[in-house]
Amino acid sequence: MMTLKIGLTGGISSGKTTVAEIFKSLNIPVYNSDERAKWLMQFDSELKSRLIAELGNIYLDNGNLNKPLLRQFVFSDPEKRKLINSLVHPAVNKDFVEWLKAIDSKYAIKESALLFETENYKAMDFNILVFSPLQLRIRRLILRDSISQGQAMSKIKAQRPEMAKIPLADFIIVNDEFTPILPQVLNLHKFFLIHSI
Repeated sequence: MMTLKIGLTGGISSGKTTVAEIFKSLNIPVYNSDERAKWLMQFDSELKSRLIAELGNIYLDNGNLNKPLLRQFVFSDPEKRKLINSLVHPAVNKDFVEWLKAIDSKYAIKESALLFETENYKAMDFNILVFSPLQLRIRRLILRDSISQGQAMSKIKAQRPEMAKIPLADFIIVNDEFTPILPQVLNLHKFFLIHSI
């Protein structure tokens, strides 16, 4: 059985994790690209070697990833962010292909913050964008990370603008605190089950 591949993305604090959790509650396997990227950067020896070769030692003495240093690269240095993505995303894609082989489901979700930025959406059968208004995302980020409005904006600007993602998405889930999310997800669930036959 061919498993339908569904990309799920959304800007930071758009609510894509909430949407992913609903799919999980429907017994749909969800691959979290961001979590797997962190795991691979920590435990994939080939990826670790390449990161060190390109960036210097971004690992602490105990072998753990130096997360504050990595965050600094990702959010403050566009060139380093590009370099890190060019090393990490191929490793994540390879890991996703292996993960797909091990599951038995009509469709599966690949949750990824940078689905469109990395062009990975082209390898999916359908793509979902979780869309949330900018001011709402800023408010959520300030509350979640205890940061200033300026810091929240710099995190948001590190990703492609939402308006540029809309034309690339097959489906849009609106998360504006007015439109219920659950019916939107259930409609897509039905659609994917039908199209996976």
